[in-house]
Amino acid sequence: MAGEFGAVLRRLREKAGLTQDELERRSGVSVSTIRGLETGKRGNPRMTTVRQLADALALRSGDRKELLGAAVPGRRGDGAGEAEVNAPEGGAEHPGAAQTGAAQAGAAQAGAAQAGAAQAGAAQAGERAVAPPAAPPPASVVRAAPAEAAEQLAKAVAARWQREEEQRRIQDPYPLPVRWKAARESLTDHWANIRRLPPGAPSGPLDLSGRLEGIAETYRSIPSGRLVVLGRSGSGKTVLTLRFVLDHLRSRTPAEPVPVIFSIGAWDPTAVTLRDWLTEQLTRDHPGTAAPGPGKVSLASALVDSGRVLPVLDGFDEMADGLRRPALEALNATTLPLVLTSRPAEYAAAVEETDVLTSAAPIELTDLTLDDLDHYLPRTTRKTDRSDPAAGAWQPVLKRLREPSPDGAPAPLATVLTTPLMVALARTVYSDTPEHDPVELLDTERFPGVRELEEHLLDNFLPTVYRRSRPGERGRDPERVQRWLGHLARHLTELRTPDLAWWRLGHGLRSSTRTLVTALVTALVIGLVDGAMSAAFSGSLTGGVLDGTVVGLLAGLLFGLVHWFTYTVTGKDVQPSAVRLRIRGRPRSTKWRAGSRLVIGTLGGAFFGSAYGFMTGLLRALSVHAGPASALETGLVDAIVFALVFGGAAGLSFCLLGLLETPLDIVSAVSPGSVLRADRRTVLIQLCFWAPVFGTAVGLGAGVVVDLLQGHLGRLVMDPLSSLVLGTISGLGGALGYTLTLTAWGQWCLLARVWLPLTGRLPWAVAAFLDDAYQRGVLRQAGAVYQFRHARLQSRLAQGRRRG
Repeated sequence: MAGEFGAVLRRLREKAGLTQDELERRSGVSVSTIRGLETGKRGNPRMTTVRQLADALALRSGDRKELLGAAVPGRRGDGAGEAEVNAPEGGAEHPGAAQTGAAQAGAAQAGAAQAGAAQAGAAQAGERAVAPPAAPPPASVVRAAPAEAAEQLAKAVAARWQREEEQRRIQDPYPLPVRWKAARESLTDHWANIRRLPPGAPSGPLDLSGRLEGIAETYRSIPSGRLVVLGRSGSGKTVLTLRFVLDHLRSRTPAEPVPVIFSIGAWDPTAVTLRDWLTEQLTRDHPGTAAPGPGKVSLASALVDSGRVLPVLDGFDEMADGLRRPALEALNATTLPLVLTSRPAEYAAAVEETDVLTSAAPIELTDLTLDDLDHYLPRTTRKTDRSDPAAGAWQPVLKRLREPSPDGAPAPLATVLTTPLMVALARTVYSDTPEHDPVELLDTERFPGVRELEEHLLDNFLPTVYRRSRPGERGRDPERVQRWLGHLARHLTELRTPDLAWWRLGHGLRSSTRTLVTALVTALVIGLVDGAMSAAFSGSLTGGVLDGTVVGLLAGLLFGLVHWFTYTVTGKDVQPSAVRLRIRGRPRSTKWRAGSRLVIGTLGGAFFGSAYGFMTGLLRALSVHAGPASALETGLVDAIVFALVFGGAAGLSFCLLGLLETPLDIVSAVSPGSVLRADRRTVLIQLCFWAPVFGTAVGLGAGVVVDLLQGHLGRLVMDPLSSLVLGTISGLGGALGYTLTLTAWGQWCLLARVWLPLTGRLPWAVAAFLDDAYQRGVLRQAGAVYQFRHARLQSRLAQGRRRG
């Protein structure tokens, strides 16, 4: 799709006689985006981007239709798409151009789609089509923006989970046969409620039994749109939700909501409402939805509130014990269609405390059979016997499992291998590994029961996957890997969340330790910068060291206090940036609100400046042996001057910084690594912008403030050289202090890249280690965060870390 669109765009651009730079100036779309679209490196172009390019190229109806058809090939016969093609925004070719927004907004409705198709057909025949009466433009925008965002969200979700399915090797060699049956009646609501029947209508149970490949059809057969998936640990609930999302999206119509997987184990229903939490998670995993939407809310909020998102809530059993009851009560307080997964015992306990999930049909996953193992495990091993190509390491094991035992009870291994998790672990440890023979699993003296077998498979999983050296990489020591992963598992257990977010790795430390490390490292960095700059300007190494020590300590103290009050006291996290900084090619719809930025920047700068000025003035006066009264007066005067200088400079810098911020695209690929790289890029651009702007504002502002206050606060002195030194040091120091204490990437550098590796809790190359663990199948990706492959593995590693 991307290649076809790029070829069409390049041909139409060359036909118009425009270069990529000229098209950028006309359309407002950055040249890097245009180049990426034409080369096929950027796929799934946004409709707003396509319209901007079409307007800039001044395309006629035929060319415009071709460009849109290449961008959305699945809709070439859709009336909505053709209406959008033939009614350009702001164009003068058609009299009905003003009706474009209404035609596009009503495309989801059958009548509007037919009208658009009729108009497109008339235009193709060379006739002047008379568009139907248009709805008011504001209403069309309100309807169209979430609808278009939902389509882009569907593409992003489908692409993400398709990649994840491939990474988890679910289709290698084929998916394990996950099956289910209807859950027991005590966990089921009245069938009349599930089937949405009127009072008095006869009702009966639905036939909900099925297999993995039919999960989307099973869900659509439930009129209430509410499904509960129950299954014991490792029974395949997560794989089922992944397959449901992909199958549902494959057959989804524009009128249906977009299924999005949320790890409900991270939700605290006593602190945040369901809709607000869904909005936060959607913004985290799809940063483009943080863009402004209709009604002065974000696109994420508009998508959730308008019912365009189908929540797939995975891991109800992973919630803390005291939160399941309020969570179930909060779910019952809404009528949202949803899918919920849980282990049966935890869900049944919550039902006992409150009630079943209203209007929800529950199903329960069943165990794998020996026939399933016979069909699956032999196909996962290499062929070792040339005389019998079908023979493999698992044949003698499976044959023994079918033999009756003396007491008639099934063998422990047969019980263990009834869940897809244990089958996957057994495959990893014993398939294609000549040094391991699965026959040892039948040793009842070594493994007398189910628990011993499961612990053996869990404990040998890491040594097995890390014994294999990946191409281009040296092997890792399994013991050190186990220690590092054990720290991460315990970190998640203490935080009571399954989500391993790189920006929260420092939360494994006590809040006091985290703040102290932040203050000390910030003091060290700013002190070194200040000392070097002071020595360079003054020519005195001793003076530079003294000034750097004083300024570093003061800056560390003040920035540490700002970090403490901003995040530690409030309990908030330092979140990655949901915007990017662009000077050219900014979307026309970007809104900028300067009021809040001006207030926050001015107040923060004034607080910092007053504290900094008071301390430096006091120390300067005491250094010349001034009396206490004189020293206090000097400190107060400097506090007023620096509060005005730093307050005005910070407010101005924050406002100008807001001019560069633009929301991310919804279809942007999101992974932990991409979020880290995007945040690093944004922070570095902010640093490069903040340092000169803030430094210049401080240097110039100091002279202006001194002139304005001259005589009112006594005799003030500020020569040009002092202003230059103050501006330069303030620009660099302020930018570094802001980066290290108030940004997610800065905290990542301080804690995850320095402190935690220094104390042996994590490796030095943390990002590479996490990505390597993901590639080896130890971790999985859930949007912007990692998760352990299974809660059982996380629990086992956390227990080992505690014992260690």
